Amino acid sequence: MTQSASSSPYARDLDRNAANYAPLTPISFLERAASVYPDRLAVVHGPRRYSWRETYARCRRLASALAGKGIGVGDTVAVMLANTPEMYECHFGVPMTGAVLNALNTRLDGESIAFMLDHGEAKVLIVDREFSPTIKAALALCKAKPLVIDVDDAQWSGAGERLGQQDYEAFIAGGDPAHAWRTPEDEWEAIALNYTSGTTGNPKGVVYHHRGAYLNAVSNVMVWGMPQHAVYLWTLPMFHCNGWTFPWSVAAMAGTNVCLRKVDPALVFEAIRQHKVTHYCGAPIVHSTLINAPDSLKQGISHKVHAMVAAAAPPASMIEGMERMGFELIHVYGLTEVYGPASVCAIQEEWSALDITGRAERMGRQGVRYHLQEGCTVMNPETMQQVPADGETMGEIMFRGNITMKGYLKNPKATQESFAGGWFHTGDLAVLQPDGYVKIKDRSKDIIISGGENISSLEVEDVIYRHPAVLACAVVATPDPKWGETPCAFVELKPGASVSEQDMIAHCRKGLAHFKCPRKVIFCELPKTSTGKIQKFVLRQQAKSAEAIE
Repeated sequence: MTQSASSSPYARDLDRNAANYAPLTPISFLERAASVYPDRLAVVHGPRRYSWRETYARCRRLASALAGKGIGVGDTVAVMLANTPEMYECHFGVPMTGAVLNALNTRLDGESIAFMLDHGEAKVLIVDREFSPTIKAALALCKAKPLVIDVDDAQWSGAGERLGQQDYEAFIAGGDPAHAWRTPEDEWEAIALNYTSGTTGNPKGVVYHHRGAYLNAVSNVMVWGMPQHAVYLWTLPMFHCNGWTFPWSVAAMAGTNVCLRKVDPALVFEAIRQHKVTHYCGAPIVHSTLINAPDSLKQGISHKVHAMVAAAAPPASMIEGMERMGFELIHVYGLTEVYGPASVCAIQEEWSALDITGRAERMGRQGVRYHLQEGCTVMNPETMQQVPADGETMGEIMFRGNITMKGYLKNPKATQESFAGGWFHTGDLAVLQPDGYVKIKDRSKDIIISGGENISSLEVEDVIYRHPAVLACAVVATPDPKWGETPCAFVELKPGASVSEQDMIAHCRKGLAHFKCPRKVIFCELPKTSTGKIQKFVLRQQAKSAEAIE
């Protein structure tokens, strides 16, 4: 007879206690780095330099100052920041209080930000003055106003007013550098809130837990083979899925964070050269920008640089260009709901014998699950059975495991739907290759990925429909050599109506962040089914055709 786990002799008198169990939290990586390597360089930003000891003290000051304002377990602290030391510190200082970090997308408009601040019930908002126009507009729309703290970064030379009651440096100066930070009682406690673009309505708030953040940070290290004291360049915005959890990965390896406010080839290559950068991440556009930069900027870099790309699969030209620069490229896949990347196109040794076309085909796949993610496969969403590994049978990519979100904030229906059958449903359609690697074929939710940003086609269509001349419209992705994909709008006008492409794009810009606006508008009669449904698959093919777009 099989006995239950609780009746096993190994469960008897062997209880969990403080000596043999601690909830997993990535905050512990910072404490260890400061303890073991206190004087090693942790953060670089222009002339500013902080050791791990100093970074730990600054994070504790931030936690202490927030606690002094009454911030504690379950409270939300929103931040609208560039890749600066302050942004890095918030990834530790905020959760040290038990609060939840909501890193806002700096490319969004005031209306979107206002929704997020209200929906997340932010009690504090830390904002870089570069983004003060957007935040000012957002605060005017907010139902409840958070306490605003300004960041005045010397590396920002543009305009931007101060909106808060206090400057960040003055705020943390009042905090205790020896503040006793809070370890979560349960590693399932929320650590971060990230909003993702939905296909309809308002964005959904994705909730991360301490356990998932810890495990994905470790998975990053394992997947990439990151060495101790790696030097990481912040080309990836830290607001993207908490920088794909790399703020915590770098702390785990006591590496060096090289901050960068914006991706500029001259600044990137100078940073790589000066600081001997070993690793950086980004959407395809980041890598393409570097490949196509003048050769004069690339001189003097003789060490190996590791690059991670997500979103669209890297084309042969990108792989070839990276190899010419001596950069080693790795392709990952994921979504906000799985902490950013949660699968990797693990490179096999025999691929090196293939020509560039063959290598691009192999490296363009979404791959296999991260080390500490329990499952990533392609399943029939109706039967919840894995599809045959034949490279042809379509199904939906699904994840399960510890690096999957808690769920959507205040949205139980969407949470239940996304976890139906015990797996997280991505909405991405794919096939399973004979070697077990996943390959995306289409996106069932019509999400357009442009420069690493998710754009809902339905959101763009909603704005286009507001134009009085529009009878019908459909927005699909069109390939773009720079951004990976951009929105292409097909518009059917009302009889007798007339509007130019430029006027339609200008109309979109009044209601959308600029990166969401269509780059091309094609006026035509839309193809429809017998029931009047627009045939988007026909439009996708037209959008891919250069003849259709010109």
